[in-house]
Amino acid sequence: MKVLGIIPSRYGSSRFPGKPLALLAGKPLVAWVVEAVKKATSLDDVIVATDDERIAAVVAQYGGKAVMTPSELPSGTDRIACAARLSQASGDFADDDILVNIQGDEPLIAPALIDGLVARLREPGDRWDMATAVTPIRNERDLTAKTVVKVVLDRDDGALYFSRATIPANRDKPEDCTTGLYVRHLGIYAYRGAFLRRYVAEPPCALEQTEKLEQLRALWMGAKIACIRTDDEGIGVDTPEDAERVGKILAARADR
Repeated sequence: MKVLGIIPSRYGSSRFPGKPLALLAGKPLVAWVVEAVKKATSLDDVIVATDDERIAAVVAQYGGKAVMTPSELPSGTDRIACAARLSQASGDFADDDILVNIQGDEPLIAPALIDGLVARLREPGDRWDMATAVTPIRNERDLTAKTVVKVVLDRDDGALYFSRATIPANRDKPEDCTTGLYVRHLGIYAYRGAFLRRYVAEPPCALEQTEKLEQLRALWMGAKIACIRTDDEGIGVDTPEDAERVGKILAARADR
């Protein structure tokens, strides 16, 4: 069994073209992400999945590994599966491999979060097909925002449903987010190899297409998705302003 950390990184972005190569505290964003992910002790290897030679060259310059994936792949998950196959000498990943999809715009990601996802999939019994992360919703704005994906959990912190709507609906106090029931989804996933292969072979379902959430395809297929809790919401780089703010944090860390 191998555990691979895979970072999808594309040059194109409507809000921030060339984002992976943006300099933060003197180093390209993608290099910061690779550096952070490599600190996760559970990973056997870290790979950047890209469709741009410039990104691949920068990754190599900073001592990382990159594989070139087709630009026409329909989703980030397809890019993860493609990169995992291309990175293996055998030409494919194994059923018992664990593949972790780590966002390419989060240079402040906690390595412990990655290790926690891997540990959940390593639990005895092969109970889970996937693992992801959630964090508490702390204010009404996030509770109602369609950009914030909510998750309903079962008693074992397994995902029952993901939605952009406010779920579960509080009939009597719709604006109360202090019950402990409301958590938001964080965009990091770990997959068992066997399930990832099934997932990318399945066409998008109506739920996924309606909510624009890939993980709903997994639930529709009957997958068991484990959710680990974290208080760290993460800080992604979506705009040049985000890059400036996160760059200051990285610079301050380097000066310690």
